[in-house]
Amino acid sequence: MSRVYEKIAFVASQSPEAAEAQARLVERYGNVDPATADVVVALGGDGLMLHTLRTLMRAGKPVYGMHRGTVGFLMNEFNEEGLLERLAAAEPTVIHPLVMRAKDRDGQEHEHYAMNEVSVFRQTYQAARLRILIDDKERLPELMADGVMVATPAGSTAYNLSVQGPIIPIKAPLLALTPISPFRPRRWHGALLPDSAKVTVEILDPDKRPVAAVADHSEVRDVARVEIGMDHSISMQLLFDPGHSLDERILREQFGY
Repeated sequence: MSRVYEKIAFVASQSPEAAEAQARLVERYGNVDPATADVVVALGGDGLMLHTLRTLMRAGKPVYGMHRGTVGFLMNEFNEEGLLERLAAAEPTVIHPLVMRAKDRDGQEHEHYAMNEVSVFRQTYQAARLRILIDDKERLPELMADGVMVATPAGSTAYNLSVQGPIIPIKAPLLALTPISPFRPRRWHGALLPDSAKVTVEILDPDKRPVAAVADHSEVRDVARVEIGMDHSISMQLLFDPGHSLDERILREQFGY
């Protein structure tokens, strides 16, 4: 069912290409503050889209991306023509973010949200020594690796895929727990978890082998313990042109095109 979006807020990355596109679109379609908009149109690449989603994740605004950046997996093709019609016909995909709660070696708590993944990895040349618990039950007493990550279905084709993690269909209620260059146990390739799971990563030797935790682009260094889970209380709508939805793109990735 199509919906009419009358008030559009345009946001853009800092690239000249995105800024020029924003200026032309604002002149043609008008522009309002995101707080009063019916829909937000993001112009840039996936970095800009992730930033927009984090900024607006509690606002309940649908976001429609158009590619004016480097990587555009989360974006639609750019075209100045027929934007109102494209928005009306766009299909929504609902995603939920991960919440990362990290405690550093000084005992300070840090909380950050991620749309794609939370990564825990070594800060120095030495491999990290990590203990992994799922819902407070120990599942891996020691992982020696560059690190480990938890990825959402939306993020499963990003960093997770580059370290040989599984691709997850966008509507599957799953999280990917994926090691990053594991040394021991060598044959552990990760796990698929229900998206209700709480993953806890404890750093076993934080003084000798310091570790950082990163939620998308928000980094906490010298962590001692990291808790990761999906926050189902926050729902965000991404809009995609018919036939180019996020679930269709993720399905294509599984067949290598």
